[in-house]
Amino acid sequence: MLKLVPWKSIPISVTLNHHSSFSTTTFASSSSSSSSDANAIIHILTASNNFEVATSLTKQHLQNSRKPRTASISLFHALNRANLTPRAFGALILALCQLTLVDEALWVYKSLASLPPLQSCNALLHELVKAHRFDSVWEVYWDMVSRGFSPTVITYGILMNCCCYQGDFSNARKVFVEMIEKGIKPTVVVYTILIRVFCNEGQMDEAEGVFKVMRESGVVTPNLYTYQTLMDGYCKMGDVKRVFDLYYDMLNRSLHPDVVTFATLIDILCKVGDLKAARNCFAYMAKFGVVANAYAYNSLIDGCCKVGNLPEAMHLQVEMERRGIFPDVFTYNILIKGLCDLGRMEEAKDLMEKIGKVGILANSVTYNVVIDGYCKRGDMEKAIEVCSQMTERKIEPNVITFSTLIDGFCKKGNIKAAMGLYTEMVIKGLVPDVVTYTALIDGHFKVGNTKEAFGLHNEMLDAGLTSNVFTVSCLIDGLLKDGRTYDAIKLFLEKTGAGCPGGKLDSSSFCSPNSVMYAILIQGLCKGGQIFKATKFFADMRGNGFKPDVLVYVIMLQAHFRYKHMLDVMMLHADILKMGVIQNTSINWLLSRGYREKGYLKSAHLCSEHLMEQGIQFPESGG
Repeated sequence: MLKLVPWKSIPISVTLNHHSSFSTTTFASSSSSSSSDANAIIHILTASNNFEVATSLTKQHLQNSRKPRTASISLFHALNRANLTPRAFGALILALCQLTLVDEALWVYKSLASLPPLQSCNALLHELVKAHRFDSVWEVYWDMVSRGFSPTVITYGILMNCCCYQGDFSNARKVFVEMIEKGIKPTVVVYTILIRVFCNEGQMDEAEGVFKVMRESGVVTPNLYTYQTLMDGYCKMGDVKRVFDLYYDMLNRSLHPDVVTFATLIDILCKVGDLKAARNCFAYMAKFGVVANAYAYNSLIDGCCKVGNLPEAMHLQVEMERRGIFPDVFTYNILIKGLCDLGRMEEAKDLMEKIGKVGILANSVTYNVVIDGYCKRGDMEKAIEVCSQMTERKIEPNVITFSTLIDGFCKKGNIKAAMGLYTEMVIKGLVPDVVTYTALIDGHFKVGNTKEAFGLHNEMLDAGLTSNVFTVSCLIDGLLKDGRTYDAIKLFLEKTGAGCPGGKLDSSSFCSPNSVMYAILIQGLCKGGQIFKATKFFADMRGNGFKPDVLVYVIMLQAHFRYKHMLDVMMLHADILKMGVIQNTSINWLLSRGYREKGYLKSAHLCSEHLMEQGIQFPESGG
């Protein structure tokens, strides 16, 4: 029988197994409480396998002391003098972890000659992950293994979570494989973490595969968090149908949606521009007894801002305050970004200054959003001013801050300032990422520094970074402007995998092309007079499901008219009609003039009629 009342100077009656008893011991909270009393209780309870109770008593002792950190050190030394078993120290580590005193728990662990119990080891690793002390996680884990620690499914779940927080999804998969190879069966938590890994990498087929294994196993059943993780993955992909399919499947399996579920539904509806449905979904929460909070409102406000409906976003902020839900820093960051996206920079800066007056501290995201807004407007002086304010308020500029400023200066053609910032960030110990390098590469190409651009690309690769679609696009553009058409095509084929025979390629070494990459290549080839190659890549672009923009159609039409490829012009014209681009004035003007010059008067007249419908009169004579 055990009776615990966690309060000051109240007797705690404990009856133990194995015919041992320890009763009516006063575990007082005053400074006169002796460590020997604590030692006795912990020793007796750990010796009799009452580890949970030992931890509770230790935690209570630390909480009741005025200085828990000092008390933990004193208690450690008292336990050490008493030469107690590792279980007693394990109770201390576990208690410290439960009190989030992770530094003290780590100190106790490192001071032990013997390995504490498994539960304490897992608790320490878990708290280190929560504290984002990722290097310490791996250091402590390998030390545990070297001392005979056998990881369990809980340990592997903690390690996979650590990999996810680090963004190291490849290592998360390796941890999972190691667990399976050791014959340890995954739990719903581990399976869900693995699904999150695949979702974060955009590998939805693999995520679905894991989900299917769970459902068909009959042993591990997907829970609410599993469904939410998969729904979030499809939300990021913009697959509204699959998100709602999972939602209805979840309901059919009697899983009750919570505010996170509805926030995901609201987010995907906003992504596809259906604000009315998002609003209805928001209202529908009440039918499930789900109370809207700041997280749900933020999803709806973000959706409004992304479609440029800032008045509705501001109205929602007022509504949430009226309902007693206070906006947080995420709410204000969304609104500030909404203002920046509309070019309303002074209002964005004023709102950033205002939030401090209502007790909310602006964070690095807040400042980075405003800096990015000024950079996009080309106002580098204001951007640097905001960065200085950021530093004055003890918020250190991060990689995103520097990358944003570097990109801004590169777009202004000020490579000297961009390289100065690059040097400064390296001196500060910040590691440039692929965004930083891509901005510098593009900047150097734009001012004709081809050699420096490729030097930076090599430096990026040497640092272990992989080129993304934007990096490759910059390199292709730079090569084409340098007249190196063959090298540009070769790079495109190598980096996209299009040139690999039989489709045998390493998925980690290539990136999927996008419409911008195709547009750059087509424009460069047309300007270089290589119209047949441009036509081939245009066909590939269309075949891969990309919709050419007006500029691509104009460039292709101009080239075909120049070389009198009238059949190709007509095929392009048909494609334009199919894609619904024909109402564009510049395309109609080009087609009308081109047909007229080449003697295709009927086609020219039809295009002129389209122009007249738009209120534009095409001259009947002249070119």
